[in-house]
Amino acid sequence: MEYSELARATSERGDVVLRSRQEEAGPGTRTVLELRVNGIFVMDTQETTTEQALATSALQLVADPRNVLVGGLGMGFTAHALLGDPRVERVDVVELEDALIGWMRDGTIPHGPSLLADQRIRVVNADIVTAVSEVHEPTYDLLLLDVDNGPGYLVHDANAAVYEARFLSRCRDVLNPDGVLVVWSASPAPELLRHLEHVFGASDEQAFPVQLHDREEKYYLYRARVTSPA
Repeated sequence: MEYSELARATSERGDVVLRSRQEEAGPGTRTVLELRVNGIFVMDTQETTTEQALATSALQLVADPRNVLVGGLGMGFTAHALLGDPRVERVDVVELEDALIGWMRDGTIPHGPSLLADQRIRVVNADIVTAVSEVHEPTYDLLLLDVDNGPGYLVHDANAAVYEARFLSRCRDVLNPDGVLVVWSASPAPELLRHLEHVFGASDEQAFPVQLHDREEKYYLYRARVTSPA
């Protein structure tokens, strides 16, 4: 499979690369964008159903999802799904890689400028752990985390903290009553589910079959809700 490099950036965490390939689509071809960090596949635009489901699954669980916090911009498919819901009034997106934000803003990722032009979205260049620690009261109705490939296949070892009970407890603290946390993972994460059950109580796992090039895989969403006092 032949790729063309569209953009590359280097930070203290390593290389972030955006590249493209052509694939057959009906009678013609289409361009697929792929994002890699330190040589590790993060996502592409061929298969985005679970990035969108991260939003739509959460939206189904909350009656009035006005304020949403998203950890991880990616190529914007989760944010796009959120903004498609008229109930959503504010989407705060926290993205660690400044270059990725720039590529979305300047059109290197072609659909980026129109997405970021929506007045309801605000993108912050920060670490999600730091961003959540700076929220001092319940603020959000939904908190969606897609900052890595999941606890079993980390791009950055430091992201292990995102899937541990201490940080998940802080996530609970910034959610409004009946607020929902959803975490994306590329593989089953039974320990994450146990942490969520410890912090939130009842939690669940959703498996989504996806077609990746010439093979089928499953990606996973882990969901938990803040329980209102009786």
